[in-house]
This record gives sequence, structure tokens and C-alpha cells, in this order.
Amino acid sequence: MSDIILSTNLPLTLLARGKVRDIYEVGDYLLIVATDRISAFDAVLPDGIPGKGHVLNQLSGFWFKKTNKIIPNHLVATLDSPDDLKKYLPEGTRAEYLLGRSMITRKAEKIPIEFVVRGYLAGSARSEYQKTGSIFGYSVPPGLKNSERLPTPILTPTTKAEFGHDQPLKISDVEEILGQKLAKYIEEKSLELYQFAHEFCMDRGFIIADTKFEFGIIDDECILIDELLTPDSSRFWDLSSYQVGRPQDSFDKQPVRDWLEKSGWNKEPPAPPLPPEVIKELARRYQLVSQRLIS
Repeated sequence: MSDIILSTNLPLTLLARGKVRDIYEVGDYLLIVATDRISAFDAVLPDGIPGKGHVLNQLSGFWFKKTNKIIPNHLVATLDSPDDLKKYLPEGTRAEYLLGRSMITRKAEKIPIEFVVRGYLAGSARSEYQKTGSIFGYSVPPGLKNSERLPTPILTPTTKAEFGHDQPLKISDVEEILGQKLAKYIEEKSLELYQFAHEFCMDRGFIIADTKFEFGIIDDECILIDELLTPDSSRFWDLSSYQVGRPQDSFDKQPVRDWLEKSGWNKEPPAPPLPPEVIKELARRYQLVSQRLIS
């Protein structure tokens, strides 16, 4: 396992440093580096998770290739070998630590909305349901239990904030921002992607309770961008232990969220450091998701 990488400093034009990824310009393409940073409640934590960047990058590359028949995406190549570095990066920028945690992508105009698809009653959807009996404007049956599968998956868009808190959006808000045609297309593709991934993961012992997708525009074409169906962007549950009516064993950031909730942190930066046992357990869970889905 390589050293924990929390930040990068390459002799390239840095376009963005997000919660987890560092994005550089490489000619007509982008170099996206998945670091080992972790965020929760919209704040970047001070600790890194060993191997996390590799898992995020490899899983995203895997899913981009699996789903390109549903919708095109921005992936050009994952940088997995020294030959890949030579092919896509100029001399002097071919740092060894980029291997396995980086990808080359096309440049796209990012749509500033996260499209969250929910198939089960969990997380903020459950909190909303307990308060209002609905889920962010969607009418759902009364009496749903914790972690219960929804009658049909629903799309709950949010604003996209690199730092700070995302805010829920109504479908009508998305239509105003993007236009009805594009909003409808993204809704259809988001639900189709979720259904495909849900079935794929069920065959491999996981439930995807919810996940988020991001989209961009290249030459007037809507494509998938950013990351895809990773433990950072999705809520994975172990199918073998799934039971309606209680919280599930999550193979994602939920252990971190749970610890932070109990820590007394007010959810405003700076976030507190994580205990070593939480870091170790989270690294194990990320690796397990990758191994079970890709191998």
C-alpha cells in the first residue's frame, strides 16, 4: 500500500481542489487525482484513509466502463501503469503515487447539481419522512420502516457545494435551471443507472440504498462526470445482514458519520481527528467493496 496522500503539488495548472479530488489541466484533458482525504457533513476531515484514493479511482473507472452504453462519460483512461503516465502526462509530472489513483478525462461544463437517487428509507430521507411523512416532496406510503425499500426509486437533487452544505432542490427547480428537456433526460438516466447498479450489486452481495450522480456537457451532449458508484458517493449495505426496521451495516462513510455524531462535533469546520480504530475499519470496508465488485 502506498503512503497516504492528502494533497498533491504537481507542476501543472491546478483547476480545483475539492473535498477529495485534485483536478489539473493536461492539454485538452483533465488529470483527476483521488486523494485519501475524507469528508463528512460537507467538511474535510484532518485524517486520511489508507488506500481510499485507489478504491475511489478504480471503482469509478470500473463503473464508467460498465455504464457507457446507458450514457456516455468523461473517462479517457485510468493511469494504472508507468506506460500510462508516459502516454498522458508530460515529463516531470509522472509521480509514482499517481498510479492507481488517477484518471484522464475529457473537459466538460459541469452541471452544478448533484442528482441523488434513493431506493431505500435511510439517511436524510428517513429524517425527512419522520418529520413530514414525505421524502423531499415525494408522496410515499405511510408506515415505512427504517431501511425499507421504497415502492420505486426517487430522484432528490441537491445543490453542488465544493465546501459548505448542499441544499435540496425540487424537480421544478432543476427544470428552471436546466430546462425541461435536459432535466427530464437526466432524471431518466439517473434512475436507469441506479437500477442497473442495484441489480449488479445485489448479485455480488450488496444493496445500494442511495447514490449520487453528476453530469456535464460536452459539445451539447450530456455525459456522466466526477466519480461513480463509490463508497463516497453511495450507501452500500451488506445483503446478507439486511433487515428492515433497523440501521444497516454500511460499507461507506457511515461509521465516520456515526462517530462524528457521537463526538459532540457541531458539524462546522474544523472537523475533529478520527480515532485509529475508525480509520482502520473504514479502510477495510472500502477495500471490501472494491474486491467484491471488481474481482
